[in-house]
Amino acid sequence: MNEQMPQVPPVPLTPEEERQWAMIAHLGVLLNLVSGFLGPIVPLGIYMIYKDRSRYVAYQSLQALIFQLIWWVGGGVIAGIAWAITGVLSAVIIGLLCIPIACVFSAMPLVALGYGIYGGIQTSQGQDFKYWLVGDWVRSTLTG
Repeated sequence: MNEQMPQVPPVPLTPEEERQWAMIAHLGVLLNLVSGFLGPIVPLGIYMIYKDRSRYVAYQSLQALIFQLIWWVGGGVIAGIAWAITGVLSAVIIGLLCIPIACVFSAMPLVALGYGIYGGIQTSQGQDFKYWLVGDWVRSTLTG
């Protein structure tokens, strides 16, 4: 008497809902301003919830997740390492030459913030947004 219920296919999102969730996935980068590192949770959650309901939302949210992990989290780690090396080498004067390099790496999370906001604006207007270097890889991962 253990009868299985038939699987009901997920209801597709409307174009307006797709634009909304894609925009929110990209704007999840703003959570990093408050928490420092929790921004990737937003696109990850959106991907997990809507991946079966919209290929567009799946693509945009997975892109935003990977981009944030590379640029925000990775950039923060690299900037921290660069500043640590600069601090140690400053004791022997050569580290002073490393300060401009450490400043460049410190800008990586800020670049991610601006690019994520730009992606949110593009998707809210119904345009297909693709992150540089990340977008093609994500598209091939989702279709392959």
